[in-house]
Amino acid sequence: MKTISVNTNEAGQRLDKLLLKYLDNAGKGFVYKMLRKKNIILNGKKAEGSEKLNVGDEIKLFLADETIAKFSKFNDKNDYNTNIKLSVIYEDKDIILINKPVGILSQKAKGDDISLVEILISYLLENKKMSVETLKSFKPSVCNRLDRNTSGIVIGGKSLLGLQKMSEMLKNRSLDKYYICAVHGEMKEKKSISGYLKKDSNTNKVIIKKESFFDALPIKTEYEPIESAGKYTLLRVKLITGRTHQIRAHLSSIGYPIVGDNKYGGKCENVKYQLLHSYELVFPKLMEQFNYLEGKSFTALPPKEFKEFLRRENFEWAHGVQEG
Repeated sequence: MKTISVNTNEAGQRLDKLLLKYLDNAGKGFVYKMLRKKNIILNGKKAEGSEKLNVGDEIKLFLADETIAKFSKFNDKNDYNTNIKLSVIYEDKDIILINKPVGILSQKAKGDDISLVEILISYLLENKKMSVETLKSFKPSVCNRLDRNTSGIVIGGKSLLGLQKMSEMLKNRSLDKYYICAVHGEMKEKKSISGYLKKDSNTNKVIIKKESFFDALPIKTEYEPIESAGKYTLLRVKLITGRTHQIRAHLSSIGYPIVGDNKYGGKCENVKYQLLHSYELVFPKLMEQFNYLEGKSFTALPPKEFKEFLRRENFEWAHGVQEG
């Protein structure tokens, strides 16, 4: 027999949905059969499966341990051992801010990928901040994505509340996100640029035009030069909208491609990837559960390769910051 006490990450969903997470290899037919036969009960009573769960509800599974193990995918902590160190900027019980390195996907593109999500889960398990058992009903994840070869701040949700609230704030643009990037060319003025973007799935590139065109989405990007060193400029960029490859393609479209960005015309000798880094996150006024973060700012140190390029090109900014 197994008893499940409904927690905050599980409340608000239907009973059958939760059971299918715990017994994810069983199928709906088995779950509904066990409900009909009272082998699974809710708060001591027969249940249909459509009941909406509340915190503290008690679910009992009158099933053999072998049966539960057979129908449950998550059994071994080693299934999540990535052996990749997570760079944590900030962490509390609900959220975690991660400095993503270059070369790591934010989320899986295919089944056998190891992404930041798997590395996050491995970190939480290794540090006993969650158990394998909890993964059956709630899986921590990331709330925003960066391209594989873009580094910097990614927000992770450790709880359902954290995941939902941070995703909501990213969607409504109440969180301010700032990037730094090195671009080809000399830029001297702070500007806000607008346009329209459309992704070409065949080339995995985006097309940007100043005027609206079929299926294109409006975009807006703000940038401010931090320092110029002749043929290159270090920019601070704020995304007003957040589309695929927006910063990379938008800057390239006005003649200033990002250094190392081969896809959008920024190829540079001895630079293997685009020098684009999600550098700073600023929290606005928040709901009650997160008021301790109100107005706080967090920064992610740039990777070694980024700083080495700036030093080679004699950017003074590089001497005042460490690398991640």
